[in-house]
Amino acid sequence: MSTAMASARVGGRWAETRIDMSDIAKWRPDGRDFLDPGAIRDALARAAAAPPDAAEVRDILAKSRAIQTLSLDELARLISVRDPELWAEMRSAAAEIKRKVYDNRIVTFAPLYIGNACVNDCQYCGLRSGNREMPRQILTADELRAEVETLAGRIGHKRLIIVFGEHPATDVAFMCETIRIIYSVKVRARVGWGQIRRVNVNAPPLRTDELRELKRAGLGTYQVFQETYDPEVYRGVHPTGFKANYAWRLYTMHRAMEAGIDDVGIGALFGLADWRFEVMGLLAHAIELERACGIGPHTISFPRLEPAENAPYVRETRWRVSDDDLERAVVLLRLAVPYTGMILTAREGPAMRRRLIGLGITQTDASSRIDIGGYSASRAEGSQDPARQQFELGDTRSLDDLVRELAQMGMITSFCTAGYRCGRTGQCIMDLLRSGAEGRFCKLNAILTFREWLDDFASDATRAAGEPLLERELDEVRENMPRWFPALKAALDRTARGERDLYF
Repeated sequence: MSTAMASARVGGRWAETRIDMSDIAKWRPDGRDFLDPGAIRDALARAAAAPPDAAEVRDILAKSRAIQTLSLDELARLISVRDPELWAEMRSAAAEIKRKVYDNRIVTFAPLYIGNACVNDCQYCGLRSGNREMPRQILTADELRAEVETLAGRIGHKRLIIVFGEHPATDVAFMCETIRIIYSVKVRARVGWGQIRRVNVNAPPLRTDELRELKRAGLGTYQVFQETYDPEVYRGVHPTGFKANYAWRLYTMHRAMEAGIDDVGIGALFGLADWRFEVMGLLAHAIELERACGIGPHTISFPRLEPAENAPYVRETRWRVSDDDLERAVVLLRLAVPYTGMILTAREGPAMRRRLIGLGITQTDASSRIDIGGYSASRAEGSQDPARQQFELGDTRSLDDLVRELAQMGMITSFCTAGYRCGRTGQCIMDLLRSGAEGRFCKLNAILTFREWLDDFASDATRAAGEPLLERELDEVRENMPRWFPALKAALDRTARGERDLYF
C-alpha cells in the first residue's frame, strides 16, 4: 500500500480506534496517574538542599547490591551526590552490580525501520508529519526479506528491534505479518546458517486486543518510550497526533502485561527535559510496573537527543545532556533498578559507548542503518543519509568491529535467544536476575553463540581477538561450573560440525 493511499484512511476506522481510554481506566484510580510530577520535584529539591553523607550513600548502595529496587527518595538522594569520592564509589557499585547480574555479556541487535510514515508531529523527530521534505516509504515483503537476508546472512545478527511509525499503513496486522516474514528468512553462512531468532518491536502504543495479536505473532520485547515523563514538556513537543495523549502512552506497558507480554522496554529521550526528572520518572515507572503487574521492565534505554532534519526542538532545547550527565543517568539507574537490562544505542559515538558499557549497559546495536532499505542498499559501509533518517547516528561501525572491541575489553558478545524460548521471561527471569543465577546460566549459551558467530561471520582480526576470550570463558566454566563443562564441550563440538542454535 502506498503512503498516499494510506493517508486517506487516517480519518476513518483506524483513527477512531487508536485510543480507548476505558482500556486504561482500571490503572488510573480517580483519573490520576501513578507519576506525580510535584512529588518528584519535591524529592529532588529536598535532596539538593541537604545532600546525603557517606554513611547514607553506602546504606543505599548496600540495597542496590542486594538487587533491590530503590525508592524515589533514595534515588533523589543519590542524584544529589557531588562528592568525587562518593561518586567513584557509586560508579564502582554500578559496575559490580552489572557484573553480578549479567556477568561480562553484552547482547547485540540491529534496528530495522520498516516504514517512516507517521501521523504524529513530534517536534524532535525527523519522521514527524510536519517534515514535508522527508521521502516516505514502507518496505514491501520482498524489500523486507532483502533487508533480513543482509542482516542475518552477511552481518550475522540474531536479534532485531523493528521500528514502526504510527500510521494506518503499518497497523497491527502489518506488524504481525512483518514479524512472520522476518522469522521465515534463513540464509546460508560460512559454516552454518543465519537467521533472526528474536524480533523485538518498537511501535506506537496499542490497544490490549492488538497487543495480544502481536504476542501470538512471536513478539519478543515490546518497547515504547514515554520520551519525557514531564507532562508539561510532553504537551509542548507533541502538539498533534495520537501521541499527544500523555496518559494513553504512560499506561502502554500495563496493557502489554495484561495482554501476556511480560518482556517490556521503557526509556526516555534524554534532552527533552531535565535529565534528573527523567531518571526519577523511569524509576517511578519501574516501581509502578512491579506494583501493578508484579514484573518490572525487561530493559531501560538511554537515547540522547541527536540532530534531525527539520526538527526544531533539537536546536531549541535548553535541556541538552552532557556526556558527564548521561554517565550519571546510566550509573544512577543501574543502582536504582539493578535487575533490569540497559540499552545504549549507536546514537552515541564510539568513545561514549566505551565509557559507559562497563557501568551497567547490557545491550547495544552495531552495523546500524536507520533509513528505509538501508541494509541492502549498495552504498559505502558506515555512510548515512540524514535527509532520510529519523536522526543522525553517532557510531556507524560494523558488528564485526564492535565484537572485536568488546573482546579486547574482556566482554563476550552474546547472540543467545534461548531464554525466551525456554520460558525464562517475566517473573521467572526477574527472580533469576535478582538472585544472580541468570548471569551464570547464560554464560553457557553466550559461549555457544559466540563460537557460532566467530565461525560463521567474524573477520580474521575478530577471530584472533575472540579465540583467547573464548578460552578464558571455557576455563571459567571448567573451574566454577564443572558439572556443566562436559555438556558444554559436547555442544561446542556439534557447533564446530555446523549444527546451529544449540542452547541450554
